[in-house]
Amino acid sequence: MSMSGGTDDGEPMMEMNTTPLIDVMLVLLIMFIITIPVQTHAVKVDLPQNNPNQVQPPVEPDKNTISIDPTGVVTWNGTQVDDLTLRQFLDQTTQLNPEPELHFQPDPKARYEVVDRVLAVVKRSGVSKLGFVGNEQYARDF
Repeated sequence: MSMSGGTDDGEPMMEMNTTPLIDVMLVLLIMFIITIPVQTHAVKVDLPQNNPNQVQPPVEPDKNTISIDPTGVVTWNGTQVDDLTLRQFLDQTTQLNPEPELHFQPDPKARYEVVDRVLAVVKRSGVSKLGFVGNEQYARDF
């Protein structure tokens, strides 16, 4: 960088020297960064606990029931299950000899999409003994 000492005719220098100002700003910036409290944000996550006392609903050797309520909740022998768990239970039933009966009991007000999805899971599992329970409740609809 070149510096000018002014002109020879004795006029004052019109340029401002910004180097000391930049140095002061950098020192202030470092001081502010040091004095900022450390942010200790923690995200609380509730992880599932393995409870040895909680027993999965067993696959009964004579008959099992799949129910669907009006809100679309699927239950296996009275316990709420998702599609993956339902498929696991169905796979267990196909391994038993003799294969237990599967009773399918949807509520009349259950959505067709949910019933169709559950029936597709049952079909893919290869269950051979399937019965529809409670068809008499639909008699007045037709």
